[in-house]
Amino acid sequence: MNIVNYIEPLYRPPSEARSLILQITNGCSYNQCTFCSMYRAPQKKFSAKSEQDVSAEIVSVSRRIPSVDRVFLADGDAMALSIRRLLHVLGCIRTHLSSVRRVSAYCLPRNLKNKTVDQLVQLRDAGLQLVYVGVESGDDEVLEKVCKGETYQSTLEALNKLKAAGISVSVMVLNGLGGRLLSTQHAVNSARLVSAAQPQYLSTLVLSLPQGEARFQQGFAGAYQPLNQLELFAEMELFVDNLHLDKTIFRSDHASNYLVLKGVLGRDKARLLAQVRSAIADPNATGLRPEWARGF
Repeated sequence: MNIVNYIEPLYRPPSEARSLILQITNGCSYNQCTFCSMYRAPQKKFSAKSEQDVSAEIVSVSRRIPSVDRVFLADGDAMALSIRRLLHVLGCIRTHLSSVRRVSAYCLPRNLKNKTVDQLVQLRDAGLQLVYVGVESGDDEVLEKVCKGETYQSTLEALNKLKAAGISVSVMVLNGLGGRLLSTQHAVNSARLVSAAQPQYLSTLVLSLPQGEARFQQGFAGAYQPLNQLELFAEMELFVDNLHLDKTIFRSDHASNYLVLKGVLGRDKARLLAQVRSAIADPNATGLRPEWARGF
């Protein structure tokens, strides 16, 4: 008998590799972003697992793996649930998995539109310590073309709510999302948004379209041109150069990236910019990730 019943495929952030993945929802309630194919399979239609099933799985885990330290609430949209249901899940975790020190989840900005700061404080006090927000871009034109359903302002409001509630945030930006035409404004406005939010964590991934470009191209009227390796580096240079952060942990080490960057911004800004500029000047001398090793 499985301890936890999953509807696959199942996704989680790289940093949650050692966490218990507790699938309290299936799929994504929005699921219209043209760059994302994670929840397109027929079996990934959005639904919430019943409270009884979630409680039973938590109890089952407590009997088999009592020393769980971290829990990630899957799927891509657990924060779409009501405050009441989220508090129920967090309460069960606290009751039956007392060793858990951190609970985290993905979060769409739209998930927080009808949640108050006081309600988010309740979630924090119940154990929710970290959420991963796919910002993707801070540029309104790019966001519109990829059907993100968000704007610079709506995203910043969500990030500010989380900050006010004391919940840590990991922001994700997609390198190359605007293509050649919108690369500059994508980089500059994404940096402007992140700088305004001052998240605890920031990561960048390179746009990947494993199921082809046809759907993605619709928003660009077929005019999207992907960035080549050097253009991706140039966009990253512009992005990092325009970041004004105090103490954000920065990672650009996802498998989709050619160039691995790690540091704390702004302390390590000069070093990170030097790495990017070195890659631009001589790509063969920087130990870049080979094409065959890259992946989504």
